[in-house]
Amino acid sequence: MKAQEIQAAIESLPREEYVRLRNWFLEKDWAEWDEQIAADSDSGKLDFLIKEALDEKSKYQLSRL
Repeated sequence: MKAQEIQAAIESLPREEYVRLRNWFLEKDWAEWDEQIAADSDSGKLDFLIKEALDEKSKYQLSRL
């Protein structure tokens, strides 16, 4: 099935079925996003964010002395 055919089928859905399909897509996207974040975290790709946060925390604590 081509994307154009899928689009036409989606446009012909009753409102409640469209909403159900839309929610399924949103949940699927969020699940994929969560998996990607977990994989990036496990691989160390996000370690720079932890370092930045800890550096900012240290700066903040020093500024309050």
